Amino acid sequence: MRALILEDESSLREILSIILSEFNYEIDEAGTLQEGIEKLEENDYDLALVDLRLPDGSGMELVRRLKREKPETEVIIITAFASTETVKEAFELGVYDYVEKPFKLEDLKLILRNVTDKIELKKRPVETEIPEIVGRSKPIEKLKETIRKVAPYDVNVLILGESGSGKELVAKAIHHLSPRKNRPFVAINCAALPPELLESELFGYRKGAFTGAVSDKKGLIEKANGGTLFLDEIGDMPLPLQAKLLRFLETRKFIPLGSTEEREVDVRVVAATNRNLKEEIKKGRFREDLYYRLATIVIEVPPLRERKEDIPLLVEFFAREFSKKYGKEIKRISKGFIDYLMGLPLEGNVRELRNIVEREVILTEDGILGSGYSAEKKHDECDVKIPEEGVNLKEILAEVEKRYLQKALEVAGGKKTKAAELLGLTLREFRYRWSKYSPEKGEQEN
Repeated sequence: MRALILEDESSLREILSIILSEFNYEIDEAGTLQEGIEKLEENDYDLALVDLRLPDGSGMELVRRLKREKPETEVIIITAFASTETVKEAFELGVYDYVEKPFKLEDLKLILRNVTDKIELKKRPVETEIPEIVGRSKPIEKLKETIRKVAPYDVNVLILGESGSGKELVAKAIHHLSPRKNRPFVAINCAALPPELLESELFGYRKGAFTGAVSDKKGLIEKANGGTLFLDEIGDMPLPLQAKLLRFLETRKFIPLGSTEEREVDVRVVAATNRNLKEEIKKGRFREDLYYRLATIVIEVPPLRERKEDIPLLVEFFAREFSKKYGKEIKRISKGFIDYLMGLPLEGNVRELRNIVEREVILTEDGILGSGYSAEKKHDECDVKIPEEGVNLKEILAEVEKRYLQKALEVAGGKKTKAAELLGLTLREFRYRWSKYSPEKGEQEN
C-alpha cells in the first residue's frame, strides 16, 4: 500500500510518516500543493493525508483532483482551518474523514486502522479464500488459519460458538476450501423442526410411510451426496434420532422412512452448536459416542466481545451489503456510530451487529451511516432538552416507536415477520406494539 502526505510542517510530516509506517505503507511526502500535484501525476496512492492550508494554495485543490481522477484513493484531511463549508464539500467529494489539529495520536491511529482495513478489503480479489469471515483480529486470524488447515481433510468437524457468532459461515468456508467445493452444501437447523419432521427431512421417506407421504421424497443426507451436510444446533437433536445419526456416521448408510432398502452416500458432516455438549452428556441429553464421532476436529468461534477491533471492518462490510440491497448511497460512517457500537455488549454477536447496521442503512437520509450518534457522547447518553413547562415523555416515545414500526413495515413490503426482524423484535412483540397504533381485526399473519 502506498500513501501520500501533503503537509507543509516538516516535523508533522515526520510524525505522520512514522505512524503510517506502522501500518506498512510506502510513503511519499510533499510540502507544497505543487509538489503534491507532481507526486500525484507520478504515482497511484491508496491513501492521502492532506493539509488544507499550504504555502502555495489550498489542499482542497488536490482533494478535488484526486476524487475526480483517482476516486479509489482514500483521503483524510488534517487541518486546523476547516470551515463548515469546506468540511461539507470534502465529505460530498467522498473524503474518508478529517482530523483537527492539534490531534491525539490515539484518535488518528484509530482512523488509520479503520481506513487501512477498508483499503485492504478493497484490494482482496473477488474470489478470496474466506470472503464471508471478516476481521483482522488475532482470534479471527487464528480461526481462519484453523479452517485452512482442516478444510482439505475429509473428517467430521464440530463447530462451537455462541448464537450469532457465525458458525454457519465457518461451515461454508470449510466446504468451499475443500475438495468437495463444487458439490452441494446442504444445511438443516436441528432446533427448528419437530422430531418426526426432522427425521423425515434428514433421511427422506417412501410414499405411504406416514399420513401425508403421497410420494417418495429424497432426504437432505442424500441431497448432500458428494458434498457437505451441515447440522446446525446439533445439541437440540432428540435422543432417538441421535442413535440413527450415529449409525449413519459409522457406516455412511441409511434407510429412508417406510423403506427396507439401505442406501449409501458419500458426505462430509459438519455440525455446530451453542450448547456445552459435555454438560449435555452428563445430563443424559446427548450421546457421548455421537459426540466423539462428530468431534474429530473441534473449532471454536470467538464471540464478538473478544474481537471488538473487528467491528469497524464488519460495519463497512455490512454497510456495502445493505446499501446495495436497498439502493442507498452510503458516503461515510460516522465515528460516533462506531464508538456507540464499540460500547455495546453485543450479546447477539455478529448477527446483532448486522441487524443494527441494516436498520441504520434503511433509516439514513443523508448518506452518513449513524449520523445521529455524537462522537463525543457515550452510547448511553442522549442529547435532549427539556423546556421549563416540561414534556410528555409517553407521547414522544410513542411517536418515535410508531415511526420506526411504520418505516420497517414499508421497507418489508408490509410483511410483519420481516419488519419485526429489522427492528430486532419477535413477531409477537411487533404485533403487540403495532396494534397500539393500527389495530386490525382478523388480519392474516405474514
